Amino acid sequence: MSEFLEERLPIGVRAGASYSDEYNVEITETASGSEYRRLVHAFPRRIYNIFYTQQTADLWTDIMSLYHRTYGMYAGFRVKALDDYTTNGRTGAPTAFDQALALVSAGIYQLQVAYGSGAAISIGKPVRSIFKPVAGTVLVAIDTLAVPITTMWTVSTTTGLVTFNANKTDTITGITQASSAVVTVGAHTFAVGESVYFSSVVGMTEINGKRGVITAIGATDITVNINSTAYTAYASAGTVNTRPQTGEVVYGGCEYDIPCRFNSRIDVKSLAPGVRETSEIEIIELLNL
Repeated sequence: MSEFLEERLPIGVRAGASYSDEYNVEITETASGSEYRRLVHAFPRRIYNIFYTQQTADLWTDIMSLYHRTYGMYAGFRVKALDDYTTNGRTGAPTAFDQALALVSAGIYQLQVAYGSGAAISIGKPVRSIFKPVAGTVLVAIDTLAVPITTMWTVSTTTGLVTFNANKTDTITGITQASSAVVTVGAHTFAVGESVYFSSVVGMTEINGKRGVITAIGATDITVNINSTAYTAYASAGTVNTRPQTGEVVYGGCEYDIPCRFNSRIDVKSLAPGVRETSEIEIIELLNL
């Protein structure tokens, strides 16, 4: 894997620039004219064709500096697409519920964005993995609950991986029937703002499979924002966990850049004293960072 500069391609491209998403499909045609198509990978690859017309000094400070520091086609960099840079409808303000995240391993999820609206074919809609989220824009939710970053998860802005903190778990010995259920768990390390998932409760079975946010803590209990007033009385057993559990869906949203590299040389043309124009510059997306 080549090196990568964690900086963004200068945006000020000339009118007429273009981009396209392509899919790697192998097509074999038989003598009778029938086609056999194989989708090599189920995600798009973006290609940009851009131009710059700038003062000579600005051109060298911006695009030419990046070209030389990446050794041309060798190293990668970030590109912001002006009409495809967030998980919320491509340009909307991101929310914690924009996209389902891909499970990588226990407690680790990949940010991603799906493309297309309407009906999908049997393999589903194409998905672009987000490897370069913009710092400070990432939001995460578990099922219907947004999850605060300060207590339950972190994100890498260089890989797009969301990692949940070590699981906190405890055995339940009591749950009250109240507008905000008080759960007895013994000595614990839970914190206000964290959320917990309930399972294996006997008696108050309505609470199983639900996740609630901790609104208050005591030495041996936690209060969650689950209204258990109409639930069956607690009998015994049960467990709470902070990390996402089997059956829960993790969602996320963010602004993002697309990792790319130069895929052509840059020819510079003199238009006037102190003014230069570049040739068409091809930039191609880097896959599977």
